[in-house]
Amino acid sequence: MSFTGFYPETIDFLWGIRLNNNREWFEAHKADYQRFLWEPMKALAADVEAAFTGVEGLRMRVSRIYRDMRMHPPVPYKETSWMCLRHDGASWLEHPCLFFELTSEGYSYGLLLWNPRAAAMERWRTQLGDRTEEFLQMTARAERETGLRLGGRAYVRPKQTPDERLAPYYSLRNVSMMRECPLGDELYTPRLAETVRDTLHALLPLYEFCLSAVG
Repeated sequence: MSFTGFYPETIDFLWGIRLNNNREWFEAHKADYQRFLWEPMKALAADVEAAFTGVEGLRMRVSRIYRDMRMHPPVPYKETSWMCLRHDGASWLEHPCLFFELTSEGYSYGLLLWNPRAAAMERWRTQLGDRTEEFLQMTARAERETGLRLGGRAYVRPKQTPDERLAPYYSLRNVSMMRECPLGDELYTPRLAETVRDTLHALLPLYEFCLSAVG
């Protein structure tokens, strides 16, 4: 089934689970979850994934609402919904992903390397030095095509860079290139799938650069 848009009821459900994160409320609204959140998110994921079928090892994952109670015992359900493209066996915290996330207050999508190990970012800096021209060119192209800027959290004390052109990227502790949007009309139309798909596809070279750096 092709993506036709989310629904106003999608946001109603997300607010509901945020304010009533318990089994009784969820069971009473489980049909709303299936119809207004789970099914459209799966359809959006399928439409986006179709643009990446030739990328070896890249897989689409769609979040389920149930939390692992061993890790989050006080909160049984997730209060956001997301899909992400990443390679098999890769933790989304420590490895890059291309993602879309919907919350009760807005949505975001793009490239994220959220919590890499320090050794991984050391390899990132080495690769920046080894592939400087390639990196700068692919970053400029991605920024031009998407209107986004590559950034992230930086160390308090900047790292000494071998090339001043790398200064905005050399001291990063994580990497992000994403758009954050308030709730709006596009969320409820099929256009959203095209927008997300084209943006994530334009970010694929940078995703692969990050993946090759962090391992």
